[in-house]
Amino acid sequence: MNKNLLNTSSLPYCKGCGHDIIAKQSIKALESLGYLPLDVIFVTDIGCHGIIDKCLNTHTVHGLHGRSPALGAGVSFGIDNPDKKIIVFIGDGGATIGLQHIMEAARLNLNMTVVLHNNYLYGMTGGQTSGLTPKGFATTTSNEGNPFSGYDICQLSHTAGASYTSRVIGIGDITDDFVKAFKIKGFSLIEVVEICPSYGVKLNPKRKLAEIVESSGRKTGVWINKKPAYKLHNNKNTDDLISKLPVINDNFEHSLTKPTSIVLSGSAGEGLQLAATVLAKSGIKSGLDVTQKGSYPVTVGVGFSTAEINLSPKTIYFHGINIPDIVIITSKDGLNHNLKRINKMEKGILFIDSSLDSPTTKAEIIKYDFRSLGAKNAALASVLFFAKKTNIINYKAIFNIIEEEKIDKKVPIDKIKKELHI
Repeated sequence: MNKNLLNTSSLPYCKGCGHDIIAKQSIKALESLGYLPLDVIFVTDIGCHGIIDKCLNTHTVHGLHGRSPALGAGVSFGIDNPDKKIIVFIGDGGATIGLQHIMEAARLNLNMTVVLHNNYLYGMTGGQTSGLTPKGFATTTSNEGNPFSGYDICQLSHTAGASYTSRVIGIGDITDDFVKAFKIKGFSLIEVVEICPSYGVKLNPKRKLAEIVESSGRKTGVWINKKPAYKLHNNKNTDDLISKLPVINDNFEHSLTKPTSIVLSGSAGEGLQLAATVLAKSGIKSGLDVTQKGSYPVTVGVGFSTAEINLSPKTIYFHGINIPDIVIITSKDGLNHNLKRINKMEKGILFIDSSLDSPTTKAEIIKYDFRSLGAKNAALASVLFFAKKTNIINYKAIFNIIEEEKIDKKVPIDKIKKELHI
């Protein structure tokens, strides 16, 4: 097994960015402590630092803005193993948004380390002021200097109950500082102060990082609480929720010989995602490996609704779909949302409602009037039509799911059967 935690020495950061130092030296610290790639779980946040994911050979989880400490906490709750290390990477913007998540992890003294990349501003979105920007530091939203004082994240962490908190300046070799933080049993936070070469330097000319730190009143140092690390209450873990999920037995046959990617798309509010779930579960009932992913606007009931489904007779290791093998379109919203992918198809099949104009594609085009069965029935009808035409999934498996899920109580299944001659 490759023992290197990084898979490249060329990290995707701006020249002079402190994120590069943090990434490389935290990795160096972990390797010096004897951690192997699969012993480490990195949880990253939204922000420039978060693009490190693809450069890591470790387990990685990429969270929403400010939520990486909460995700890290979840991993910590689930792993009671001193040989594993949970590292949360977060910026000052994310730390502001997710401040309560950090405080809760510190209060419980969970086994994890938060590495805070503090360049005093939102570097990815244009150099705006964050909750950790010190008074007098200029940003694109405070050109004359921030009039307010930022949070002292180290004082907050220490007061909340963290075993170990430190603040260091991200210049030179700070590997030993990471080693000290990573060796802690319980919660540790290391704030690495840096300056953004794209915004911080330009907006604060001639200012040195050491002087900025000193004038902020946030001194470097280490703060320690002598308290035990988190342990399960009364040594009892919570119930395993996965074991409670219903089992889908594979009692139907399939004719699939290779992985097949399917995009099902139509209008939001027309049962598209339900139809995709029926197809996915039918695949599982047929003994296939299946992945399903849905996307739709925030408005949920307006605009497009798209589902991506992978079916495979073998284990699926990647669920993404670039150019699909099969596309099923039930409305203009769905067509518009997937037009570029359809245009790129060199082969495969496009099932499309007959009310729509045929797009430019090299895929075989099969038209059918799905919407004649009712707008909210079109997606489910299209899935059954696809099954009948391709025989990839036995349509009897689909009906079995429909019956088990009691969907036949809401959808005119007999009418659809009659129309499709099933």
